[in-house]
Parts: sequence; structure tokens; C-alpha cells
Amino acid sequence: MKFSERWLRTMVDPPLDTAALCEELTMAGFEVESVTAAAPPFSGVVVGRIETVVPHPNADRLRVCTVDIGAGAPLAIVCGAPNAAAGMLAPTALPGAALPGGVAIAAATMRGVASQGMLCSARELGLSEDAAGLLALPADFVPGTDLRDALGLDDALIEVKILPNRPDCLSIAGIAREVAAITGVAAVLPPRPTIAPGHSRVPAIRIEAPAACPRFAARLVEGIDAQAPTPAWMKARIERSGIRPISAVVDITNYVMLELGQPLHAYDERRIAGEVVVRFARAGETLTLLNGDALALAPDLLLVADEAKPLGLAGIMGGEHSGIGADTTSVLLEGAFWSPDVVQGKMRRLGFSSDAGYRFERGVDFALGPVAVDRATELVLAICGGRAGPLADVVGSLPARPPARLRTLRAQKILGIPLTPAEIGDVFTRLALPFRRDGDDFVVAPPSYRFDLCIEEDLIEEVARIHGFDRIPAAASAHVQHMLPVPESQRPLAQLSRRLVDRDWQEVVTFGFVSGERERLLDAAAQPMAVLNPIAAHLDVMRTTLLPGLLEVLRTNVNRRATRVRIFEAARVFEDGSPSGQPMRIGGVAFGPTLPEQWGAGLRAVDFFDVKSDVEALAAPRAVATPRALRPFLHPGRSAALVIDGVEAGWVGELHPRIVQALELPGAPVAFEVPVEALAMLPLPAVRPPARSPVVRRDLAVVVDESVPAQSIVDALIDARVPYVDTLRPFDLYRGSPLPNGQKSLAILVLIRDTERTLTDAEIEGTVDALRRVLVERFGAKLRH
Repeated sequence: MKFSERWLRTMVDPPLDTAALCEELTMAGFEVESVTAAAPPFSGVVVGRIETVVPHPNADRLRVCTVDIGAGAPLAIVCGAPNAAAGMLAPTALPGAALPGGVAIAAATMRGVASQGMLCSARELGLSEDAAGLLALPADFVPGTDLRDALGLDDALIEVKILPNRPDCLSIAGIAREVAAITGVAAVLPPRPTIAPGHSRVPAIRIEAPAACPRFAARLVEGIDAQAPTPAWMKARIERSGIRPISAVVDITNYVMLELGQPLHAYDERRIAGEVVVRFARAGETLTLLNGDALALAPDLLLVADEAKPLGLAGIMGGEHSGIGADTTSVLLEGAFWSPDVVQGKMRRLGFSSDAGYRFERGVDFALGPVAVDRATELVLAICGGRAGPLADVVGSLPARPPARLRTLRAQKILGIPLTPAEIGDVFTRLALPFRRDGDDFVVAPPSYRFDLCIEEDLIEEVARIHGFDRIPAAASAHVQHMLPVPESQRPLAQLSRRLVDRDWQEVVTFGFVSGERERLLDAAAQPMAVLNPIAAHLDVMRTTLLPGLLEVLRTNVNRRATRVRIFEAARVFEDGSPSGQPMRIGGVAFGPTLPEQWGAGLRAVDFFDVKSDVEALAAPRAVATPRALRPFLHPGRSAALVIDGVEAGWVGELHPRIVQALELPGAPVAFEVPVEALAMLPLPAVRPPARSPVVRRDLAVVVDESVPAQSIVDALIDARVPYVDTLRPFDLYRGSPLPNGQKSLAILVLIRDTERTLTDAEIEGTVDALRRVLVERFGAKLRH
């Protein structure tokens, strides 16, 4: 909400300067976002009346003007403006004047003719970009008056952030009410005028959607002069509120909206066929708005129409068939109350906004329509003339404003200060909230413009605002810290993150909503949850995996010439709308060389086994296996499932070549993703006595088919539970001559020992033989010597 401070002070004028007034508004919950001057600083400029204009004797494009400045002899000023004319009032910069931009005015001779000042355009004074001619001033200005005083330029334009629950303050009257309550200075709001009917015609109104339009007030004003000029004071006020003047009738409706908070619309009566009808759009209807947009109307759009056609979008914008023209002589002024439900979201869907829609979708005072129509009628009669008819006020089921109860003890407890009933009553009095006392309780009846007051906490908030947040002390309280129990078998997420950071990964945070196109690129069968109201068109679904966000971060870094990227994220994914369908996962993407460039090792691109090693370290001491598994977004020959302690939990692998090509990456990254739940649980430590005897090492070298995974061989040997086996670990793999095609040689380290005694040779050989039998019987392995 942007407004002129001078306009505000016509309704309430506290003894505060601009800075103090803005501070009070901010502390009461109305954050002042900016304060700007209405005009740049300049001095020595007065109102001048041009008495005569004669051609310059030595220049074709210059003229010599005689200017009356209200004192002494008229000044002779050389001027090149094409609109300079006798009788015109224009800004006159006297010798010694200082204009914006450091321009100093002095008496000068121009082509042999003395010039005693300068006649100014709006651009030269910094008031607008119009430099086509002199700034024409209203005819009732007095020559010699300082221009800053005449135009009220010593004004501040204040922009306040109005919260969505306070649309009553989207007007000068609403802000004035708040300033009066904050400062204790009485506000003088515009009274409702009494309109004497000049004719008896009443507009015919039919409401077909009473729930969407509980109130519709209108009046016909005949015999107006639509070409009458808008008064300078009105133009200045609406311009300083950010609205461009158009014509007198339209300017009046905008002025009343800014003054009282009720948007109005003016219709040319000649364009209305029969009754004014409020209804929802019908199939196949179209409407061209005042801004030129042609709309195919959906059935949930509420219209103001006549018996033949739509006239405008209710509460948002009028149509081209409802506008006021230069030849309009009879106007229908409408001030309706539209239910916020029928306006909310419509402007976003249609792709434009309006000042009226901005107010109606938040909520407008349902009692204000007739008052605003009367105020607009008063201004139309004063500026455009004409005769007003009786007011038509169609009233349906208006919103209820049930009273709310505030308990003094409850307010004291919530705010933490010893407020007395007298202080609370004073707050409600200053806010003009009707109330009655019930002991120490207050029963408050919210006025029609305060729909945000519904429950006790709303009233306590009002007490806190007006009493002053700065008057509520920050009392120190005892804070006793307790160590929270952490189960020994549970690992916190921060510890998992630190493990990856220690292994040269960097943590990132990405959006939970991603591109549906990117999700389908990873998996054509994916069915992510759609976002009903996305913050951006491409962020239209909730992620089912962390990969889209990680790949976007990778692309951003690669596009900025990053050659080595190792990033991870710990966050939720969204498989469905239930809490159980939003698991916490930790995932990462590695790209580029395994190690930073250095002298001690050559550059080698990161591969599957590098990332697998990091995942094993992340899960340690739990055992991780990686059996081959397919994922639609991973390379079919370089991907695997992650099996932790025998339970499948996640995946690891190189990105599929089609996705690498689609993302235009210079190489294939390696990625992983694991549920945090699978990593968080730890086995309890078990006591193991130290060995008293030396460990015996034996190496088993076996030849098996290429299709036999090494992990299955190790698992089979472990499951056999051969006595005295302490450790089993593959350490070498060989393919090639003299082995036949389709076979490989696997070397397995076997550590054998007993914790209590030294094993005999026979016991050791018996253990090795038992392991060999498992290999031969399960896998058909051949032993190598």
C-alpha cells in the first residue's frame, strides 16, 4: 500500500515527523518498506502567468514571454516551449533558483534578448519524464506562490507492507484508523454524504449467485460531463499512490477505492441492455477486458452482465462494453461485496492483476459498498455535474461477525506482563472495537471491516500491538540443559554427513520440488506427486529420488568449468502423500578425477568402485554387498543394488549414457542413494577376547565361470561356518591365458586361528579342505596350484 503522507494527515495528524510515524507503524505490525520524496529538491520556482508571447527577433524557434510572478514588474523570459500561450500558468524559475541535477538559473542574454529566468517543463523539475512543453498549472493558482507549496511537493510517499489478514488497511481511512489507535490522536474520517435524488430511476439488479455476491449497491447518475477535468488535488493523490489518472469518472472510482478501501466500477448506462445480472459464466462465452485481453470464460468465473452479454469479471476488471467514454452522459456506479472465495486464485490463473482484485481476494468490508457509492456520487456531482438517482442496495446473507471473548488472566499469561482490565479496555477503545465487560473478561464484537478477529488469540494480538511490543520486557528465565539419551545402536544423520565430508564430499541442499520432465527422463514409469501451485512452471512435481536435484547442481558446476565434483544431500523424497511415503535418504554424485590434480598420482576418472568404497565406509561396520541390479537411469553393466547386512537398501552405479547425452555432460558421473534408516542402525559392540596364538594364512585360488559373482563365493564360504576361520576376503582376480574364455581365477585370503591355543597342522589342513569342498560342490570350482 503506497500513499501520500499529506493525504494521511488530512485524516489523522499526530505530532510525529515522518521517520517517527514510520517507526510507529512498523512496530505496530505495518512494516514500512520505503519512504521517498514526492519531488526532488529544488528552490526559487514560483507560479507565473504568461501575459504576452511574441516571436524572438533573432531566432525562429524562440519566443519572448512576459510573465507575471505576482509582485513588481513582469519578467521577460525567452522560451522555446511550443505550448507557451498567453493566459497560461506555468512554473517560473527566478534568477538564483536551483533545479534538480545541479542546474542553477541566472539572468542571461539569449540571441540578443535579456531573459530574467526560465519557464519549466515537468521533466526539468523532476516531476515526470514529460518534456514536450511547459508544465500547465491549474487556473486557480495564484501567481507568485511558491510552486512546492502550490503543488504540495514537500510530501513523503510511504509504502507499507500490508499483511494478508489486514485488507482493511488497504486504504487511507484504514491506515488512519491504525495511526489513531497507535498514537492516541483522534482520526477524522470522511463522513457518509447525504445524496438528494435528482431523478427517480433505480437500476434493475438480479443476483443469480447470492453466495458469491451477498451485496450489490448501485446508483444511476444522469447528465454528467464525462470530459470534465479531474481536479489537480485528486490527480496528485492518486498519482502518488501509484495509479495513473485516466478521466474524471474513472479517477473518482480509483480515488474512493484508495480513500475508503472499496473498489468501485462505473458503467456507461447506454451499453447496458436491460437488467444488471450477477451470474457465473456460461459455456462458450467470451469477454474482452478493458486491458484488451480476450478471454474464453470458464464456468467458475463470476460475471457482472446484462441480459445480452457479459460486462466484466466480478471483483477483478470490467469489460470493453462497460467503459466510460468521452460522450458518456449517464453512468451506473457499482459498489459490491464479492466473496473472497470466488476471486482468490483467478488473477494468477488468468495471468494479470488489478487493484480491485487484490483487495477483493483478501476481503473487503461488506458494509462499505453503499458508503463508497455515496462518496463517489458526491464527487461525480461536484466535478462532472449531473443528477443522482436513488440508491439500489441488494443485500443477501452477509458474513457473520460473532463476538470473541478475551480473558484478562489469559492475556497476562500469553504476553507475560501484568496488564490490567483498564489497560485492555483502553486498547479496544482506541481501536474502536465495541466491547462489553463481563467481570474481568471482555466480549468484543468485531466491526464489519475486521474479519480477522475471530478467537481470543486474535484479541490478545491486538492488545500486544497497541500496548507496544517494545514495552513487553524480555525477562530472563532459567534454562536447564539436559543431555538427551542417544541409543548406542543408533547413528545420527550428522554423523553420516561427517563421514562423507571426511572422504572429500561436499553437502548440498536442493528443492524438494523438481521438474516432471526431469523425473520422466530418469524413469519413464515414474508417477511423482504433482504440485498444485508450483512456484515456477518447471518445478511441478515432488521428487521421488534425490538424483534430479544433485544432477542439476552437477550441471551448474560443470557449466562453470568445474572439473571435479563430489556432492551429496541428505533429505526426504516423496513417494506418496502419507508420512510413511516420505523417507529420508542420503545420496551423492561423483564426477571427474578420483583425486585432485597432484604430482604423486596420475589423473583417473572416478568409477563404480571408488563410490562403492565410500558407501562401504559410510555403512561401516555393517557389511555391504553389491549384487548386479538394473535401474532405468543407471548404466546396465555398471550398476548394482546396495545390500546392507543382507537387506537390499539403495543402489549405486554409473549414470545411463542416454541421460548423460540428454544433460550434455562431458562424462558419466557415478551416483548412489541409500535410505538413512538403513545406515542409522548399528550392531551393539561385542566382547571378543584377544588371540593368544598367531594367525595362519592360507590362499585359495579357484577357477570359476565368469557368471559367478565373487560375493556369492565369499557368502557361501561364510555360511558354511567352517571351524577356526577368522577372515575371508578376495584379493585378486585374473582373466586371460591360459584360462579359457568365460572363466576367471579368484584368489581368496583365508585367516585361520583359535583364540585359546595354537592349531595343529592337521586342524589347519582340515579347515582348508572343508573350504575347498564348499567351492567344488557349490560352484564347480577348480583349484589352482
